[in-house]
Amino acid sequence: MDFNFSEDQDQLRDAVRKWVDKGYDFERRRGIEAKGGFSREAWDELAELGLGGLYISEDDGGLGMGPVAGMVVMEELGRGIVLEPFAQTLIAGAVLGGYAAADTKDSWLPRIAGGQAIVVLAYQERKARYRLDVCEATAVKSANGNGNGYSLTGAKSVVPVGDEADAFIVPAKVDGKIALFLVERSASGVEARGYGTQDGSRAAEVVFDKADATLVTADGLAALEYAVDVGIAATCAEAVGVLDKTLDVTIDYMNQRKQFGVVISSFQALRHRVADMKMQLELARSMSYYATLKLNAPADERRQALARAKYQLGTSMRYVAANSVQLHGGIGVTDEYIGSHYFRKLTQLELTFGDTLHHLGEVSARMEDTAGVFA
Repeated sequence: MDFNFSEDQDQLRDAVRKWVDKGYDFERRRGIEAKGGFSREAWDELAELGLGGLYISEDDGGLGMGPVAGMVVMEELGRGIVLEPFAQTLIAGAVLGGYAAADTKDSWLPRIAGGQAIVVLAYQERKARYRLDVCEATAVKSANGNGNGYSLTGAKSVVPVGDEADAFIVPAKVDGKIALFLVERSASGVEARGYGTQDGSRAAEVVFDKADATLVTADGLAALEYAVDVGIAATCAEAVGVLDKTLDVTIDYMNQRKQFGVVISSFQALRHRVADMKMQLELARSMSYYATLKLNAPADERRQALARAKYQLGTSMRYVAANSVQLHGGIGVTDEYIGSHYFRKLTQLELTFGDTLHHLGEVSARMEDTAGVFA
């Protein structure tokens, strides 16, 4: 298998890395965090790079570059611990492009591709505990019975930039079966309460009270699983970028910090720990590639692969983050130092789209038919 990137993908990586290095430095990020964790100006700059259309076909106004391009971009955004939730654009483009009716595509996909509309996945509920088949939100056909119009009631938690988004992709039950809907934030009956999150970004609790909703697909669970798998792949790629920079700042610090008159990077025991951190980074990178390459596989194969990838990424994130703090000492957890912000980001990414223990359970459950010793 050829793991070399194409010329277009390398150019895309360079463009995003230059923007992160020059346009999204640590001081700008801290300013955005202080103002609430989201910047429409920074979002527009990402749109100007043409990134919104990576998962959207050219017929729908996008670039149609696919999962590998998305992975490349997310790695670079991870290196800059960018607060704006670009992964949600990948999810929205993939889900609406793959499941929505033509009129919904025409209304939303060109706007998503151009950055004029922010559409985010609002799926988490308090009782679900990462399970996608647990859903208390409900939807009923609108009184006028017109086409795909529904009235949706329910509550969703930890919705990325939920009080800033233009619309939500929302799972809700219709006659006991999960379907997927598009709900505009400006619709009557929608209320969003925003707050800052652990990594400095922004999320919201969103309540829908008989809100107008457009049906995206009646096969909601399959579409939701695909949406979450796209999110997992994006999260894995983002985490690789964060891990890469976490290792860099740790090594830089060790090359400057002195004990007993010598830099601590000369101590053999600490060098061994850095080697182990590097090994975890490369394990994470390989599983991120694996996750991205499996996004277009059949559903069962894809779900198993993404659970495996998220489990390994969670293990790597915990190991690298903990050792980075320990090798830094007290400065590793101070807000003024960038290393603490990488630590916070890794802590949150480990929980995003299912934590490590959840995905270990997913991997285990999917091995029941093939694991063990057979007579």
